[in-house]
Amino acid sequence: MKNALFQPVKLGRHTLNNRIVMPPMTRSRATQPGNEANDMMATYYAQRASAGLIVAEGTQISPMGQGYAWTPGIYSPSQIAGWKKTTDAVHAKGGVIFAQLWHVGRVTHPDNIGGEQPISSSALKAQGVKVFIDNGTDEPGFVEVVEPREMTKADIEMVIAQYRQAALNAIEAGFDGIELHAANGYLVNQFIDSEANNRTDEYGGSIENRLRFLDEVVATMVDAIGSDKVGVRLAPFTSLNGTVDATPEQTYTAAAALLNKHNIVYLHLAEVDWDDAPETPATFKRAVRDAFDGVLIYAGKYDADKAAQTVADGLADMIGFGRPFVANPDLPNRIKHGFELATHDPATLFGGGEKGLTDYSEYNQ
Repeated sequence: MKNALFQPVKLGRHTLNNRIVMPPMTRSRATQPGNEANDMMATYYAQRASAGLIVAEGTQISPMGQGYAWTPGIYSPSQIAGWKKTTDAVHAKGGVIFAQLWHVGRVTHPDNIGGEQPISSSALKAQGVKVFIDNGTDEPGFVEVVEPREMTKADIEMVIAQYRQAALNAIEAGFDGIELHAANGYLVNQFIDSEANNRTDEYGGSIENRLRFLDEVVATMVDAIGSDKVGVRLAPFTSLNGTVDATPEQTYTAAAALLNKHNIVYLHLAEVDWDDAPETPATFKRAVRDAFDGVLIYAGKYDADKAAQTVADGLADMIGFGRPFVANPDLPNRIKHGFELATHDPATLFGGGEKGLTDYSEYNQ
């Protein structure tokens, strides 16, 4: 059964060795000042290059797009050069790596964006949401987010242009493609979900209107780098960072159909993964499969058996394993042979140095 995860799969111009994805995970190790990807990050990703596909951690497309301290960007020449270290290291090991392009919208604090007020689809504060700032120590200091201002038409056009440029920058940095982060309560998600968007123009109200920003961002990136290099991540049923949709099955089936028209290379769906989270409805998974022709990736609470079953059932083509990749750089090999999985140290997930990033070892019998 586990063999289902070890069949090759076509992703655009690439034939991937397995169907195991290392999904994007914020680690906050970028070099300061400048938020640049560095040698340490290159080592970390290269250690995990046996994944069928790596999607690198969320990478802000502009200074305003940053939500947390010490996350990498992809808008300056030095940031592009920094990421080239990672892509070269992963390619040297035969891996395939996409960049995740990120704008957090309202999920930030002025201290992370040069003292500016955050921007969003609407002037609605994300209730009870905290982000971490650099408070002058090695430990992230958590603060509550502030109320954003509603984006003007000019703001929307500017951010769409920033996404386009970030896609071009990612290709220049050697990435094999990009994933648009349209999940988990960040900017694109703030337009999509009904309870985070109270606009009265063509970007608010109906499902079609709330999907317009997603549509325009994807269109410009496809135009810039080609549809075979563009993936999108959505989170239909999560309420992360305060975004909730009134009719998620309807909204996100429509989103899948819309993205199918752009012929993007993959659709990556993040499932709710807290302890007593509800399962994603099977009816929804089938509806998405019917609506979308490209590679379909799910990530959530998957173990090897559930992942293999989901692929064998045809509901997904690839499965993302997030936290297991932190402490198991050789995760595909461990899954294949049924080796025990190591557990990660939660205290070293964000910020810091090599400890908890590159010092986990491969399985030793």
